[in-house]
This record gives sequence, C-alpha cells and structure tokens, in this order.
Amino acid sequence: MPASNRAATRTHTRTALRVAVLADSDTRWKWGALTARRLTSAPHLTGYLLRGRATPTARQLGEVGVRADRLSEVTCAQFLAELERERYDVVVLALVGGAVQAVLHGVRALWPEPAARPVLVTGYVGVVYEKLADGLLLRHGADLVLANSRHDAGRFRAVYEGVGADTGAVTETALPFLDGAAHERAGSPAHTVVFAVQPSVPESRADRAYLLERAARHARLHPEREVLIKLRSRPGEHTTHLEEQPYQRLAERIPGGLPANCRLVYGNMGEVLDGTDLLVTVSSTAALESLHRGIPTAVLTDLGIREALGNHHFLGSGCLASWDQLDAGLLPQGDPDWLAGQGVSGADDSFAAARARLGELLGLGVLPAVAPYYTQVTAPGYLPGILARHHLAPDGTPLPGAVRESGAESRLRRWLRSHLREAARGAYRHGVQRVAPMIRRMGEL
Repeated sequence: MPASNRAATRTHTRTALRVAVLADSDTRWKWGALTARRLTSAPHLTGYLLRGRATPTARQLGEVGVRADRLSEVTCAQFLAELERERYDVVVLALVGGAVQAVLHGVRALWPEPAARPVLVTGYVGVVYEKLADGLLLRHGADLVLANSRHDAGRFRAVYEGVGADTGAVTETALPFLDGAAHERAGSPAHTVVFAVQPSVPESRADRAYLLERAARHARLHPEREVLIKLRSRPGEHTTHLEEQPYQRLAERIPGGLPANCRLVYGNMGEVLDGTDLLVTVSSTAALESLHRGIPTAVLTDLGIREALGNHHFLGSGCLASWDQLDAGLLPQGDPDWLAGQGVSGADDSFAAARARLGELLGLGVLPAVAPYYTQVTAPGYLPGILARHHLAPDGTPLPGAVRESGAESRLRRWLRSHLREAARGAYRHGVQRVAPMIRRMGEL
C-alpha cells in the first residue's frame, strides 16, 4: 500500500502525542526542543540531529540542558524514512532554511495527497536580521511558521503576501527560552558583568580582539566587578555559525593575560543570567533573554551600528551603548514599547495561539499535501540545487543510495563510518580555524 494511503488510515485517537524534533546545531536543538515542550504536553520527545558540520557534541547538548527520550544522528533522507516508519503527530524542524525546504519537499513526496501526516512546525532560533526573504520563502510550506514577536509576524506576512503566497501558517509566539527569575537587584551597582560573545559577529580577528581587550579593560577599571566572557563553544566545536577566531585563543595573546576578575566561562545561558547584573553583547539573542528578566543590557556600538553586525535590530531598544559609556557607569534599560513589540514582555502565555492552531490541525486528522512556495515552476534554477545538497531528487524523493539501513551493516562498518565522519569534521574545523586564517594573513603580506 502506498505511504499516502497507509497514512490516511491513521487517526489521532491516541491521548499522548508523538513529537519529534530535527535540529542541525546546539542552539537550534535548544529552540526546537523547548518549542515542542511549549506547544504540546507530550510526555516523550524524540530527537534527531541532522548530520553536518555543526552537529553538536555531547558536551554542547549537555550545556543546552534540554533532553530527549531518544536522540540519533541522521541525514535528511534517513529522517524522511523515519517519518514514513514512525507515527509522529508533530515534527518541529529546527533547521536552516535550505534544510527545512528539503524536508518539506521530502514530506510532499511521501504524502502527495491529503493524508494523516505529521503537523510540520518551523521558525527561527533568534533575531531575524538578515536573509529575511530567502529564509522565509525556504520555510514556506510548513503548517506553522512561528514568529518570535508581533514585529516579526508582520514582517513574515508581508514577505509572503509580496509573492502571493499563503500567509496562514505565520503564527505569533515568543522565543521559548525567555524565562527565568526576574532581576532582583534593579538600581543596585553591577557586580557581575557578562559579555556574551557570538561565533561569527564580529568576524575579523582585529574586531574580536578589540572587544575582548575592552572587556578586560572594564575589569581593570572596576576591580569590584567580576567580568565573565560567556563562550559558546570550545575550540574545534561548531555552533550555528562558524567561529574562525575563538576568543579562547585571542585571550592567550593579551599581554599579561586577563585580569584576576575577568575570566572565560561556559554553561547554560539561563544559569549564567541568574547571577548577572549587566549583560553586554554585539547582537546575541542572549540580550533578549536578559531584557526579559529586567537585567540591564548593553548592545555594543563600538564597531558601528550595522546590518552586518545585527545590532541594527536593537534600534529603539534603549540598549545601544559603547564600552566607554559602560566604563563610566551606564546601565542601559530596555524601552517598554520596544520590548512589547519584540515579544520580550507582554502576554503571559505567548504560545496560546500556536497551541490553539496546532490543536485545530491535529483535529483535522487528514491534512492537505505540503505546498511550498518554491517548486519546479517558481524556482527551477534554485530548488534542485537545494534538494541535491540533501541528496534528494528534484521531486523530493531520495537519490539512489541516500538511505542506508543500519541493520544491514556490520558493527565494525558502523564503527568505521562513525570515526571517519568525526575525522572529516575535525579536518574541516581545523581548516576553518587554523588554515583559512593563516592563508588570509599570508595574502595580506
């Protein structure tokens, strides 16, 4: 019996939803898993990590602090095979836009007609400050496209309306990790300052060294404060973005080293914020987490207010400031209207509308076939390349050899495949963080 017909016989009479999350990095796993928790009351969560350069390590997953009942690493084609075998009710796609598009077309190939397929949910892990149209159109076709604020929901609908695409999937929510205790030391001097770094912003070694040196100078000017450099990953690990110039290595080059009251830290951002009196960043989503708690938050202007840095997103927030101003004692406070518009403050249950919409879709039993905006008609020169990167044919079906049954492999072969994959990742990371910067420096001589 075809997959579409088999699926059409399914009903949603089960009391417990079966939910799966497919993610391609540590931060997207955090967003996807927490989103699944906010949307459903499912007691069990199955996790899949999309195999790629940013597949998180066990340490990174542990730091995120969100666990799944089962977690496995898959390719896109393998995940689609899992969807055909398993009876998931809800699937959260916590992926870059191209990967979301590949899964959407893969699901359409599995269920080309109305069927009791999973409800597909996607969105963004944080601030959307670049590639708005590109990312949104690659996500079009999901049943729910979550917007993290009223501001984003309006922008998302405008993009879809601009190309004549259906806007019904756009649903306003908030970032699922905006929680934690409110800041209890409002108006008091700052004792703990956290500089939340980002893997790719700023990009150049000189700019990153400058920011690190300013954090160290702030610690020297304020010996009564503890300045923490909150890192995203250890050298050799990858996150959502590439990090060619890790702060750990830059810190080793500071003359005399970091002062005693300035140190590098790892850990869950929520736990770090529990003891933070001032959050400093260029444009990290950590700023929104900090503002949600009422913590003084500074979005740095030292390197300019530029789209490439992402700090232009915070225009009107009341948080734009320089290290010089922070050295002088400034503790920026968020503008209430801006915070409300960005979904940082306001509704007590920001996921109520999304849960209601999800309930309606689940109640239908049979859902229409997935209908992405990008097709062989609308984007014949773009879509095939996106699908090919995930080993899918232009019609969304897996290319020959894209799905390998693990049961058919010997234990030794699986062990060799796993270790070769890790070696390849290690070589790639070494090239990004060691070889590429050296070649660029040589080219500047």
